[in-house]
Amino acid sequence: MTGTMSTILVVDDEPHIREVVGSYLVREGHEVLYAGDGDTALAIALETEPDLIVLDVMLPGRSGFDVLRELRTAGRHSAVIMLTARDDVIDRVAGLEIGADDYVTKPFEPRELVARVGAVLRRSAAMPAAPTPTSPGLTALPPARPYLDLEIDEGAREVRRGREDLGLTRAEFDLLLALAEVPGATWTRTQLGERVFGEAYDAYDRTIDSHIKNLRRKLGDRADSREYVETMRGIGYRAARE
Repeated sequence: MTGTMSTILVVDDEPHIREVVGSYLVREGHEVLYAGDGDTALAIALETEPDLIVLDVMLPGRSGFDVLRELRTAGRHSAVIMLTARDDVIDRVAGLEIGADDYVTKPFEPRELVARVGAVLRRSAAMPAAPTPTSPGLTALPPARPYLDLEIDEGAREVRRGREDLGLTRAEFDLLLALAEVPGATWTRTQLGERVFGEAYDAYDRTIDSHIKNLRRKLGDRADSREYVETMRGIGYRAARE
């Protein structure tokens, strides 16, 4: 048991997969909702805003991509783990680019998925909540951290250039935050993966590379000039020094 109940929406058009995944998540103490098509999934997600959505890519009606895209457009911040075909790299990258937090390939071991769910939920729970005037006693949030021409605001979970929020996903934000802690320090992919995804990270997974690619695109890095995030060939990544 995880000790903290979260609401999780499991979306797959195969009843057996919904049943198996749901049973494992219930066993971990979560409340589980179900949908077998994209339209139903979107309606439930908009109404309930679950803590996390396990979202298959191939669905009747709206695809998983369409559901995720519309949720993000509507300002919904539920964490999302995509279920993709094992040999379809394009699906995995596309999901990360439009705001998925992680992906699991089919066929999968239910215990792996549960581990990924736990890692994403722990990362979400670690996000600081902004204090309000009616909430006395809360510890003040750290001030926004400058990094080159950016401002990293841990309280708002935003990275801004001037007044523009760059719209980073959870994983992209956590990656930049980790790298910018010590500009010039090199992180291996495994170190970054464990920092962002926790113990569920698979060192042979290429998720970190996909997130870094998306992060660079949003930061404005160019292929010929890694202005913010530098590749350390054969090792990993580092944040550029001033």
